[in-house]
Amino acid sequence: MSTAEERPAAGTVETEVAPMIRPGKRLRPPGSKSVGWALVQAARLHRSRIGDRLAALDLFAGQEQVVQALAMAGTMTMGDLAATLRVRPPTASKTISRLAALGFVERRAEAGDGRVVRVRLTEAGLAKAEAIERIWDDVEAELLDGFEGKERRRLRKLLRRAAGNLAEVTGVEGHEAELEGDLDEDDGPSA
Repeated sequence: MSTAEERPAAGTVETEVAPMIRPGKRLRPPGSKSVGWALVQAARLHRSRIGDRLAALDLFAGQEQVVQALAMAGTMTMGDLAATLRVRPPTASKTISRLAALGFVERRAEAGDGRVVRVRLTEAGLAKAEAIERIWDDVEAELLDGFEGKERRRLRKLLRRAAGNLAEVTGVEGHEAELEGDLDEDDGPSA
């Protein structure tokens, strides 16, 4: 250290930011024994595969969740849609605007209260919902290729339980119903 700028101030103690690594210690790849790391990697690859397939439908990853939610519910308020997707209302609104511009959804103000906006799929949106369902089934089959039915059910059950644990500690509500669903039913195409 040759200048005053390079020296620590009087009375301070320098600490090393990087962790100490013992000489000769072999480092593992990040998260090589971590369930969370494996889960994140699988989720990223799944999301990428879904995104690639959605592009053929003129959709971006994330938009399919809106289409699927509306296909299940029929008509929803913007607030209900945001809550279902666990996003902020402006995020849901932006996605709906994009889908409306593509002709997949339509918005209507509530007759008695113009502040309440209801959204629903158009005929084109309903066709997209069916195509999205096929994509999810196809990618799920790719994801679980080589898994036996019992392994599929067990994996689904374990992932739902792990998600429930995190939902509980983070205070996410409404997750319990998702966890209780079809844990023991026979596997079909969307197992």
